[in-house]
Amino acid sequence: MSFKNVLFVTLIFSLLSCQAQNSQVWEDFKASKQTGNEPILPDFSYAGYKYSEVEIPTVNHKIFDVTKFGAIPNDINSDKDAIKKAIKAAEKNGSGIVYFPKGKYYVNTQNDDTSIIEIKGSNIVFRGEGVNKSTLFFDKDLPPTDPKKLWSCPSAIQTKASGADKKLATITSNTRRETHNIEVNDASKIKKGNWIILKVSNNDPELIKYDIQPLIADKTWSTINTKGVIVNERHQVSSVKKNTITLVEPIHYDIQAKHNWSVYSFAHSEELGFEDLSFEGNWKKEFVHHRSAQDDGGWSILQVSRCVNSWVKDCSFKNVNNALSFSQSAYSTAINITINGFIGHSSVHAAGGSTGILLANINDIAGMHHSTGVGGGSTTATVIWRSKYPSHTCFESHASQPRCTLFDNVEGGFFSGRAGGAIKSLPNHSRYLVLWNFKETDESEKDFRFIATDSWYWRIVPPIIVGFHGAGTTFNKDEVQITESIGAPVKPESLFEEQLKLRLGKLPDWITKLKNELIIN
Repeated sequence: MSFKNVLFVTLIFSLLSCQAQNSQVWEDFKASKQTGNEPILPDFSYAGYKYSEVEIPTVNHKIFDVTKFGAIPNDINSDKDAIKKAIKAAEKNGSGIVYFPKGKYYVNTQNDDTSIIEIKGSNIVFRGEGVNKSTLFFDKDLPPTDPKKLWSCPSAIQTKASGADKKLATITSNTRRETHNIEVNDASKIKKGNWIILKVSNNDPELIKYDIQPLIADKTWSTINTKGVIVNERHQVSSVKKNTITLVEPIHYDIQAKHNWSVYSFAHSEELGFEDLSFEGNWKKEFVHHRSAQDDGGWSILQVSRCVNSWVKDCSFKNVNNALSFSQSAYSTAINITINGFIGHSSVHAAGGSTGILLANINDIAGMHHSTGVGGGSTTATVIWRSKYPSHTCFESHASQPRCTLFDNVEGGFFSGRAGGAIKSLPNHSRYLVLWNFKETDESEKDFRFIATDSWYWRIVPPIIVGFHGAGTTFNKDEVQITESIGAPVKPESLFEEQLKLRLGKLPDWITKLKNELIIN
């Protein structure tokens, strides 16, 4: 859709929203699904563990109790070696629950080395007896791998997959966004059920213009100017017929074959979980952004990398610098997560080119400097759903080309300056940032800017804003793609839920159950 057409659509929806309680943007989406036309909204309904169609399971793998491998809760001696031994035993078994009975387990104590805890392979679950019952306590911070790079402190626990991504084919035909089929030169190496990556990296000025219009790439935006537009969409193959590949999930970017798109294999693990645990650091200072490596990442706790159909649920993070990140992962879920204690650097986010990550019921009580949101690496189709953070902070959108992000029924502060990202990696967010029934809790602003005039670090391609309410903020019409019902919520209440209901014919029971629990609490 051209920007002129976007402005026309904005005017039409502005007129319609004055007369309608139901969202006209939503009506357009439903009509597009019936007619096969291109919808304005991305389809976010595939986000999450197994596309959010089923509840995250309680698996019954063989149990590897860390106390059987030498861990002694509550004794202040390091339990890191015992945890590593339990993981290796589970990996050797092919699956397993690394179990933490009630108690406090110490990691990275004074006499520990600075190694990380790695989980390799699939079907491994960290399980405790509940938040504030089974606690992993990280006594000392981990130093940066490069002292000159404040951001290089590693996460203390990381998942890793074996193998490497390999080029399988070249895309030969144009494909419209929000469709499912691609044509390749040779599909002989691609089978039903495979996980693949659709990739492009191209600095054709025409593609850059398409990606960020009406923004114009400043000369200081060196990444997009030199490497160009970067897309890393991760998908599962539904079927292969000759050289036509049908994907389970919709593509979210218009593919033009002339820009040299490729299909790669996706090295990954599956069914990794972290549940019913507290993760506690020893960060107890007043946070200062970029003051030190310790501020920015000394107590970085959990990085879920190269996973599909994985989860973090019913967990808390306290006194940490970086709580939880998904990197190079797909269709996984973080749900019922609490961040409390001292303010640190970042909360929970999807980054590293992840696709279809669901961040659900994230309650950032601490109010991290960057609250729940998205990082870079061309992360796509992230959903932040029914989550909260305090009024003194704002969501994260950390540059390096995140796109197609939905903030759905999110409550918290809303202001520029907390998105994050280096000047070379701007803009903070590319196309299709969607704010749906966002409730602002800080002070209102008149004609809020997505293209800041007083700083370089806040540049967002015009977003779609529907049902924004709370403080009374208004928006500059020249810097939004669509605004509808500013000042009052719209129906449907949740875009993610309604898109999922439309696709499946009914809302999954686990979502109804969670909504009822949120109402009670």
